[in-house]
Amino acid sequence: MFLPFFDNLRKAGLPVSLREYLTFLEAVSVGLVTYDVEGFYYLARSAMVKDERHVDRFDRAFAASFEGLEALSAGDVLNAVDLPGDWLEKLAERHLSPEEMAEIEALGGFEALMETLKKRLHEQQARHQGGNKWIGTAGTSPFGAYGYNPEGVRIGQDKSRHQRAVKVWDRREFRNFDDNVELGTRNIKVALKRLRKWARDGAAEELDLDGTIRATAEHGYLDVQTRPERRNAVKVLLFLDAGGSMDPHVKVVEELFSAARAEFKHLEYYYFHNCLYEGVWRDNARRWDARTPTWEVLRTYGSDYKCIFVGDASMSPYEIAYPGGANEHWNAEAGEVWLERARAQWPDHLWINPVPRAQWDHTQSIRMIREIFDDRMVPMTLAGLDQGMRELVR
Repeated sequence: MFLPFFDNLRKAGLPVSLREYLTFLEAVSVGLVTYDVEGFYYLARSAMVKDERHVDRFDRAFAASFEGLEALSAGDVLNAVDLPGDWLEKLAERHLSPEEMAEIEALGGFEALMETLKKRLHEQQARHQGGNKWIGTAGTSPFGAYGYNPEGVRIGQDKSRHQRAVKVWDRREFRNFDDNVELGTRNIKVALKRLRKWARDGAAEELDLDGTIRATAEHGYLDVQTRPERRNAVKVLLFLDAGGSMDPHVKVVEELFSAARAEFKHLEYYYFHNCLYEGVWRDNARRWDARTPTWEVLRTYGSDYKCIFVGDASMSPYEIAYPGGANEHWNAEAGEVWLERARAQWPDHLWINPVPRAQWDHTQSIRMIREIFDDRMVPMTLAGLDQGMRELVR
C-alpha cells in the first residue's frame, strides 16, 4: 500500500534505496506508530531521509501521498479506535459565516490586546471552549486557537486559518527555500540578468585573442596578450520572508531564489519573518538558536550591495509601527526603524512582493511598507522583476 509513497519520493529526487524502504515497512508492521499522523511522518522521515537538505522534498512527497489522511470520518474509525482528544476538540470548532465574522469586534488596539491578555492569564483558572472572553478554543475570544477574532493572539494552533493573529504565542519551525528547485521557466533568469554588471579586474590571466592578433601584426612576431578575467561585479544582499502567510508563495520564491543563486556570484542571503527586526537567520531550520544580529549584517555589507527584500508584506500594522508588535517575539524597536536603517545602509534597495499588485491597496501593512520604501515595491511577475532590476541599476 506504500508503493505510491515510495514512487513519489523517487520522483521528488530523494535518493531513497530499497533497503531504506523495507526498513520503513518493517517499522510500520511491528506497530511503532498507530493512528498517529505526526508519529507516522517522523517515522517515515527518519527511515528514508539521510540528508537534511532533502527534508523539503520529503515533505512535498509526503503531502502528495497522504493528502487527506487526517480527514478520516468519525464513523470510519469510531468503533475501531479511541479518538485522540485533539481530534474531538477540532470537531467542536465553530465555522462562522462572513456576516457573523463582521459582527465580532476587536478589542481596540495593540496595547489593549496585550493588557487584556495579561489580565486573562492572571484570572483564568480552567480550560474554556467556544466562548468570547477567556483563553480557549473554537470561540470568538481574541486569545486561543481554532476560533475567529479580527485581532487576536494565537495560542496552541499549528498554523494560520484566517491570518488575523496580531501575535503568535507558539514557536513555529520553518524550512529553508530549496535552491536546487527546477525552474519552470528561464525567464526569471533573463529578468535578473539586467542587474549583472561585468567588470575586468584582478591578474591578467585570460588570453586576449584580439589584442594578440593586433600586437603580432604590429611587431612582426607572435606577441601573446593577456587581460584580467571578466567577472560579475554586482553584489546582492537578499532578505527572504519565510513562514506564515508566505506559505502559499513558497514555490515561486524558491524559483526566484534558485535563479538568483545561479546568476549572482556575490550573493548573500538571510531569512526574516514578516518584518525586519533585531535578528535574522542564515538557516531557517535553526532560526531560534542561531540568529545573526541585524546590526552585524548592517556593519558587514557595504553600501555597494544591492539590497532586495522578498515578502508579501502582509502582517498586522503593529508589527511595523510598534515596539513589541512583532508576531513571534517582543521587539524593543519597531520594524519600521530597522527597515529605515537598511534603506540608509543600502541605497540601492527594492521590495519584491508575491501578492498580486491589484490586492496591495486592500492591505494596510502593504501600503505602509510601500511608503517606507518610497514605492520601490514590485510584484513577483516577469514584468515586475524586469522593472525592479531597472530600478536597481539606475
